[in-house]
Amino acid sequence: MRRRVLVAGVAACGAAALCLQPTQDTDSLQAFRAAVSRPLVSDAHSAAAPVTRIDYLDKVPSRKEQLQKLAEGNEHNPFDILVVGGGATGTGCALDAVTRGLRTALIEREDFAAGTSSRSTKLVHGGVRYLEKAVFTLDYGQLKLVFEALHERKRLLENAPHLCNALPIMTPCYCWWEVPYYWLGLKAYDLVAGTQGLTMSRFNGRKESHRQFPTLAQTRSEDGSSLKGTIVYYDGQFDDSRLCVALACTAALAGAAVTNHTEALKLLKDNNGLVIGAEVKDNLSGKKSHVYAKQVINATGPFADSLRQMSDPSKPSIIMPSAGVHVTLPDYYSPEHLGMIVPKTKDGRVVFMLPWLDATIAGTTDSSSEITMQPQPTEKEIQFILDAISEYLTVKVRRSDVMSAWSGIRPLASDPSTQDTASASRDHVASMDTDGMITIAGGKWTTYRRMAEDAVDLACVNGRVPAGQPCQTSHLALLGAHGYDPALFTEVAQNYTVPHRPGAIDTRVAKHLAASYGDRAHDVTRIAEQRKLGRRLVRGHPVLEAEVVYAMHHEYCETPEDFIARRSRLAFLDHRACEEALPRVVELMGEEKGWWYPKRQRELKRAKAFLSTFTSQPDAPGIKNASPKEGTDLVSSQNKGGGA
Repeated sequence: MRRRVLVAGVAACGAAALCLQPTQDTDSLQAFRAAVSRPLVSDAHSAAAPVTRIDYLDKVPSRKEQLQKLAEGNEHNPFDILVVGGGATGTGCALDAVTRGLRTALIEREDFAAGTSSRSTKLVHGGVRYLEKAVFTLDYGQLKLVFEALHERKRLLENAPHLCNALPIMTPCYCWWEVPYYWLGLKAYDLVAGTQGLTMSRFNGRKESHRQFPTLAQTRSEDGSSLKGTIVYYDGQFDDSRLCVALACTAALAGAAVTNHTEALKLLKDNNGLVIGAEVKDNLSGKKSHVYAKQVINATGPFADSLRQMSDPSKPSIIMPSAGVHVTLPDYYSPEHLGMIVPKTKDGRVVFMLPWLDATIAGTTDSSSEITMQPQPTEKEIQFILDAISEYLTVKVRRSDVMSAWSGIRPLASDPSTQDTASASRDHVASMDTDGMITIAGGKWTTYRRMAEDAVDLACVNGRVPAGQPCQTSHLALLGAHGYDPALFTEVAQNYTVPHRPGAIDTRVAKHLAASYGDRAHDVTRIAEQRKLGRRLVRGHPVLEAEVVYAMHHEYCETPEDFIARRSRLAFLDHRACEEALPRVVELMGEEKGWWYPKRQRELKRAKAFLSTFTSQPDAPGIKNASPKEGTDLVSSQNKGGGA
């Protein structure tokens, strides 16, 4: 991907000043990568010991153990890297750093993936829109962007196969000119993907399209145009928050000190004004401590400017937030394994409809938004999505069918002088300020691994952190992937003894466990058997009571919100079912943690307030509805946004 590495005041950090072009790698970074790509030999100048193997059978260290390890990063024995932010990029940075042999810590104010990283479009995509722009503007940089995104898409699907899968996506054509236009464009997409491709795109005639997507309208109600056919291409799909949790747990297995619900209250500086750590607070116990590190990486997503301005209030903002709104609909709105994307609606925006976890998610991006931890869609935005998809479906689209609705804020990296999200870049920016803190911002879920690599490379090249090993994560399996096989669910079904009734496990539950936990699904069923927690939390969803206990002991689940939104996806899938399941979730967590009745009631009340953000709010000035100029288009170059 085209990367912009902006280094300010590197001389103050003990390295020579670098003069960089925004769209090119620095000579220093290139030299660094060339050096570390050679076989590593013992070197007195490198204090980093390479970590080349992770024991995937080990138990993930407890949060208590991680807090103790975090406290060991004192002034006399600092960490090599301290990452602030536990989203996709932050956990990616922690995993990248620790597997290079760097002593690494990560703190997250809320929970892993509590913000943007759990509210994505759930797509791992190469960037069709960038390819179209590259062709029409002859922009080689955009072509490189597509090529690298496709490379990262393939890496992600291979490194976490239990959480990611290829998904065919249908683009309906209601005008004759759309058939060759989209066919040629998506064939070019296949060509650029090359060996990184999933499956070749294809044209389906009207009858075949109807067979594969029975609810697709044969006549578009907007203008009466009849369906001419569809183009089907392939991208990836994933469970975003569970992937983020897997990244955090894998980093913990590799030796990193990763802690959620741990907030940076202020940054620590040396006599030269360089950031050398942070004062942190465990938000669960209230305990405060100082954590020191040779290099601090700011990976706080939409809140990157807040941390930068914590160091220096005069720093200009580099983040322009963009909201993406999604709704969850019943599974019958779309086929089980086929999505649909409408490249351009009547107001110029893209609308998609994708099968996900036995439901259908529909949405569009993007519009301007305020930065908040819990964004909430407006009724007008929800209605826009419903009106847009109704043009292309035979299903009667009803507001009452909306089972959940959520909004996610994408941290677009932008020039402070820009005024709209459409002009902001989807590329990522790795920058070092005069205080020595590195900020990694922008980008998208698909390229999280490369973003992390760039940030850690920049930390190594400035001289404050030992160079150690090159990036190790390109082919690194995440937790759950090591022993995963597509047929794993059959082993789960055959080896699990249902504790509360005679008969075999429901196949849907077995598939859910295999897809959510990979080779650790057997640990969940063991808890279900031994503690008789094999019942579903709520009717209609395959989530078991045992998963609550497993998440608490193995996935740093500390609050009911952590479970309903980011360990399971109940809040995103079905608001009412989640509300019904909440009392049992709180009961199970209370039994494990020894919560008294008042504490349980407080936890339940807070979780219900959190769950209320998965419904609509009245239209307010805080969220502006996007105009056609602001819209995101996954295919058409009329728009610039989007990203999973």
